[in-house]
Amino acid sequence: MKLTRRGAFGFMAAGAASPALAAASGQPATTPTPTTPTCPGDWSAMTWPKGIEGQRLGDLGDGTFLNPVMAGDRPDPSILKDGDTYYMTFSSFESVPGLVIWQSKDLVNWTPVVAALTKNIGSVWAPELCKHNGRYYLYIPARFPDYRSNYVIWADRIEGPWSEPIDLKLSGYIDPGHIVGEDGKRYLFLSGGDMIELTDDGLATVGEPKHVYDPWRYPVEWDVEGFSPEGPKIMKRGDWFYMITAVGGTAGPPTGHMVIVARSKSVFGPWVDHPRNPIVRTTDAREKWWSRGHATFVEGPKGDWWTVYHGYENGFWTLGRQTLLDRIVWSEDGWPDATGGDLSRPMPKPSNMAGQTHGMALSDDFSTDKFGVQWSFYNPGQDERSRFRREAGVLHVPAKGTSPKDCSPLTFVQGEQAYQFECEIEVDEGTTAGLLLFYDFGLYAGLGFDAQRFVTHTYGMERARPANPHGRRMFMRVKNDRHIVTCYHSADGQTWTKFDRQMEVSGYHQNVRGGFMMLRPGIYSAGTGEARFRNFKYSAL
Repeated sequence: MKLTRRGAFGFMAAGAASPALAAASGQPATTPTPTTPTCPGDWSAMTWPKGIEGQRLGDLGDGTFLNPVMAGDRPDPSILKDGDTYYMTFSSFESVPGLVIWQSKDLVNWTPVVAALTKNIGSVWAPELCKHNGRYYLYIPARFPDYRSNYVIWADRIEGPWSEPIDLKLSGYIDPGHIVGEDGKRYLFLSGGDMIELTDDGLATVGEPKHVYDPWRYPVEWDVEGFSPEGPKIMKRGDWFYMITAVGGTAGPPTGHMVIVARSKSVFGPWVDHPRNPIVRTTDAREKWWSRGHATFVEGPKGDWWTVYHGYENGFWTLGRQTLLDRIVWSEDGWPDATGGDLSRPMPKPSNMAGQTHGMALSDDFSTDKFGVQWSFYNPGQDERSRFRREAGVLHVPAKGTSPKDCSPLTFVQGEQAYQFECEIEVDEGTTAGLLLFYDFGLYAGLGFDAQRFVTHTYGMERARPANPHGRRMFMRVKNDRHIVTCYHSADGQTWTKFDRQMEVSGYHQNVRGGFMMLRPGIYSAGTGEARFRNFKYSAL
């Protein structure tokens, strides 16, 4: 059976597949009342301050914030509170290095720390970041086309060094969630309502997975992608263990993804469903944030509670799933409820501490090493890191493959609807290089050149090849203005000529192509010889 995030694990909770079975298992038979959108389709109040290079800031500077707190493709957030510092990481899929860990003091402003995973173990899905007995762990589901499993890496300092991946030999599952049970033993909860015991060191499993939970099922008339119970995050508060799970599919209809909760006094169950499930869901396609789900709860700086989860920005599937912050309130009956509505309005910050910075510059003069924290290869070979070098402000990238589809481009995450990037590029005879908007090996757009001709990249294909008047060195710019892509070229970086083919890229996303990624800016070097990149510049528009 082919397993995919969209529906692979629905069969594992088939016992919850009908209202009758749900009632038989003690689950509520009534239809929950969804949260009413604050003001569907009216986003006039949604303006963001500008930060580094014009990138939008969630911190409004007046004691409030406006989502997203992490713009761009930051899906499946896993968050850890460690003393007075928060750490968070996200799915990195085919990008290596991956699993970049970010840090914050106030849950709104975040800065990068390290890329924890430096080895290609396949497409990396929703990880779990946790700390146990003074050691940090990352539990990682990953898959190649012909092999899939779950892995663990560990470090004694969050900055690393992080260990090599250890294969847990746990196939058929995704989205592990770590917890210490009432018996003092360590466990991983898994997609579909299963769990498995870990050894005391957390580096191997014990026995076989056990099925302990049939997830709550939404009403059949709702528009969803598929059942797909996934992303179980387990926490303990008081006498109760709480399981926070995603159902409904991570993309597809904007109203599909959602957050549900169950609780139990034992990790083995019985698990009782929240009477007001789901506690988070996009209920109207006119809302600002689509497909909201895959949540983790965390205690805030003031002792109150918050949750991070992801969502697509309305009309901008191309930006991937962005990280959203919502407040949690615990009711008198001991259940958590999200209070942010559709997240289209500013909310009070978890903390008013001053002096917090957010994000990082995406421009790169190649004088320092930003590999991993910013740049990553798409689906690289195991020795890809040795493929490039930095010397005197020049990034040397030996050519590989024949085009962007097989040369492992260097790309990065950005979170703006409108932006541009440019770079000075020089190529050897036989080398083709350029700038890209890259989704995956089968879907990308951009402009490249060799010593004689340009090459136009569109729909993941190489098209027109008009004459190149600049020879082996030129300046190149790509502007993406809300999905309208325009390329420019220049001999000196001062006087620019508009390339005569523009593109529209709003369809370069998950619901068209699959893969769960975003349209990333990037650079590439293909053919033979080498390309040299200087003074990469990025700016939001």
